[in-house]
Amino acid sequence: MGPLSSHFIFPEWLELLTAFLIGTGFGFSLEQAGFSSSRKLAGMFYGYDTTVIKVFFTAAIVALTGSQIMSYLGWLNLNQVYVNEFYLSASVIGGVIMGAGFIMGGFCPGTGICALSIGKIDAMVFVAGGLAGAFLFAETYPLIQNLADANYKGPVKINESLGLSPGLFTFLLVAVAAIMFRIAETAEKKFAQPAITDEV
Repeated sequence: MGPLSSHFIFPEWLELLTAFLIGTGFGFSLEQAGFSSSRKLAGMFYGYDTTVIKVFFTAAIVALTGSQIMSYLGWLNLNQVYVNEFYLSASVIGGVIMGAGFIMGGFCPGTGICALSIGKIDAMVFVAGGLAGAFLFAETYPLIQNLADANYKGPVKINESLGLSPGLFTFLLVAVAAIMFRIAETAEKKFAQPAITDEV
């Protein structure tokens, strides 16, 4: 229930129902935005369709700005917001592996599930590959644990590592987003492709 859970106690069924409705709405939004097409994500890497980066950058900006405003108004205690622990080596290696998977499969985990839900065969293969990869990671974890745990940095925040206040970091990120959007628009014009129909 987001920030409301800090002030009120809700029954578990209501928490789960809320999560289900938010997840369903998110999936519906992805599908309506055309993210069930593997060509959307691939287009970002090739430069002819930057919708994905613009949408997700916008989502990040809205979430960051909204959390800062709610914190200022006393509606959200940012100290209670979970921050993922940062493992430098694992992040770099995992990012390369996942990035390669994104460009080859044309989906990320969220858009893959979205496309799977409407019966896309390529998404079925992609999700199956993702599950196989997760299984392989779990089974080989004892062998790669030292690598996975290397360069542990803790639950670090970007603004803290840069020595910036949350407000200044938010302002700078919004400015960077505006520049990125401009670059994205230029890239789409430069690498424009003929209209491609998407097949199920």
